[in-house]
Amino acid sequence: MRAMSTPPETNSRLPRDAQSILELAARSMFDLFAHASEGMMLVDREARVVWINDQYRRFLPALGFEREEDFVGHPVSSVVQNTQLHQVLATGKPILIDLLTNKAGTFVVSRIPLRDEAGEVMGALGIVLFDHPETTLQPLIAKFARIENDLNEARRELASQRRSKYTFASFVGSSPAAVEVKRQARRAAQSSSPVLLLGETGTGKELLAHAIHAASERAGRAFVGVNIAAVPDTLLEAEFFGVAPGAYTGADRKGREGKFKLADGGTLFLDEVGDMPAAVQAKLLRVLQEGEVEPLGSNKLVRVDVRVVAATSRDLPQLVREGRFREDLFYRLNVLPIHLPPLRERRSDIAMLTEVLCEDIAARSGGVQMDLAPEALALLQAQAWRGNIRELRNVLEQVALRTDDHHITGATLEAVLRSAGQQQIATPLVLPEPATAASDDTVLRPLAEQVAALERRAMRAALAHTGGNRSAAARLLGMSRASFYDKLAALG
Repeated sequence: MRAMSTPPETNSRLPRDAQSILELAARSMFDLFAHASEGMMLVDREARVVWINDQYRRFLPALGFEREEDFVGHPVSSVVQNTQLHQVLATGKPILIDLLTNKAGTFVVSRIPLRDEAGEVMGALGIVLFDHPETTLQPLIAKFARIENDLNEARRELASQRRSKYTFASFVGSSPAAVEVKRQARRAAQSSSPVLLLGETGTGKELLAHAIHAASERAGRAFVGVNIAAVPDTLLEAEFFGVAPGAYTGADRKGREGKFKLADGGTLFLDEVGDMPAAVQAKLLRVLQEGEVEPLGSNKLVRVDVRVVAATSRDLPQLVREGRFREDLFYRLNVLPIHLPPLRERRSDIAMLTEVLCEDIAARSGGVQMDLAPEALALLQAQAWRGNIRELRNVLEQVALRTDDHHITGATLEAVLRSAGQQQIATPLVLPEPATAASDDTVLRPLAEQVAALERRAMRAALAHTGGNRSAAARLLGMSRASFYDKLAALG
């Protein structure tokens, strides 16, 4: 059994009595395994089975052999399915613990190479440590199963976080301004060029970025967002491009992938791109032009395929003129610009937005959905909403928390608006009541005349409400200034 002991060069340095003890230990180990294991076999250097013990013989019928001589003397790979003994002979390295499944069942096995006096591999020993591992090793198997389930759940959670959360249906509104934004965004989704979303804070730029990704060919890949204003300038480069292993003291030895690499094949959303420092602007331009990133502390370029959607509430052309934003980067991002109108320019959408927001607030809080009285809704439509949809939601959440009555009156809403810090609360615009059935002469006029009369009254009321300011009146009615002027001239 010397072949199972330490290498020959080690044995040669031992005293004779120590060598005897070592050989005795090897024989004892062999005898122990032969009797305590569920089965043993020996193969020679040509991987032929040369011996099996009594315990192993009970597996022969299940393996398809009635006689021992039909098994012993044959290549091990032809009589035992999925064996790895030939690999042990080829490499000379043991496989101490493994699971083996064949016709006889599933077993925990160990495979050990046998060496001669010169240290050459002369054969291998296969030991069946346990059969029925599903019961023998149940605690260990159960633990690994739990770990695997946790790992799979973490992977699913990470994948769901990297997918788009919104679609174009999430961008609520049927006003001409909202319809035009969705039309442009759907067109942008069919392209791989960069998209630049422009608009005030709270107008829905991030939601629209998600929707563009969800409607694009990249919908099945990752959507990764970075709020540039929320990341310190010193960390932004590492956040974008990643960090090579050991790039600096304290860096992760395994390195760290940047957002460009995480978004490879998908979409990278750069929120508040107007706040990007100049040093990072130059590197971002290179990525957009070359499709390559260089991790911090590395001299290797990594290819990436990323579609960039950028957004900002700042005036980028003004920043370019001031030298605070690279002109070449602006042109690179400004391929498909989409302007998101403020809420005060799409007042006709406020009723629909309010209903959707109230549904969401009720679903999140588990309460009853609020019902706004007409005067409360008119009050919402009259406000300027400097924070746009985000501010509207905030006010509705405050209303839901400050009252137990789900029916919200104008007085209740006005009190919340004042407590929310609004210094000036606009008066609701009240239009004349439409003609009733009592006046047949009025109702039976040509429809075009009735529509023109209603438009004329609405425009007069808007001008009166804004003190004659035509631009403000156009915004109040959800019209562009040019359309308002054209309609004003047409109606006299």
